[in-house]
Amino acid sequence: MTTLLRVDASIRVDGSVSRALADSAEAAWQAEHPDGVVVRRDLGRHPIPSNVWPAVISAKMGLDSPSDADRADTADALALAADVVAELKNADAVLLAVPLYNFGISQHVKTWIDLLLSERDLATGPGPVQGRPIIFTLARGGGYGAGAPREGWDHATPYLERIFGDVFGMNIRKAVAELTLASVTPAMAELIPAAKVSEEEAHVSAKEHGVTVAKELLGAAAA
Repeated sequence: MTTLLRVDASIRVDGSVSRALADSAEAAWQAEHPDGVVVRRDLGRHPIPSNVWPAVISAKMGLDSPSDADRADTADALALAADVVAELKNADAVLLAVPLYNFGISQHVKTWIDLLLSERDLATGPGPVQGRPIIFTLARGGGYGAGAPREGWDHATPYLERIFGDVFGMNIRKAVAELTLASVTPAMAELIPAAKVSEEEAHVSAKEHGVTVAKELLGAAAA
């Protein structure tokens, strides 16, 4: 039996493209591996308070603590950080669904990553999750690919690749949908057909990644 950690970040539930892509990847993974366990953390619906990380770092590094009015309870903060770290370390694979917000990742995703990096053997990696698969399902409201007017404005994907690929040493796969705001942005109306194609192709990729990761895990378990 293997475990898939699914982390959602969109503040939307209905209509979220990153969540829908993650649904496709998860369904494909479970179809190949019906006995697998899915552990969920929904940062969009249940964000980690931003004052948790300062309390954790203050306690772990012996720093001067924030004022009582601003800091989280130290014991509670350390317990939450331990849960977040354990979820990642105990997962055989990870599914991370992240939308692009204001050209980067949202504060609640950054807080989650900061808690992971508060663990020394993760921050100094590659360490305990090296080589494990992670699937990114990414949604971008505009176009950020090669040749697009805003090429290079996506500061979320490179950061996620740096942390999970270069620092943690995980094996990254991506399913990316672009132009997701075309249907609700009049100035982007002519891009609606391209947006539909991008989303359809992203769902295909998400499903393929889900199948591939499940088969890899099953093969490793049988070896």
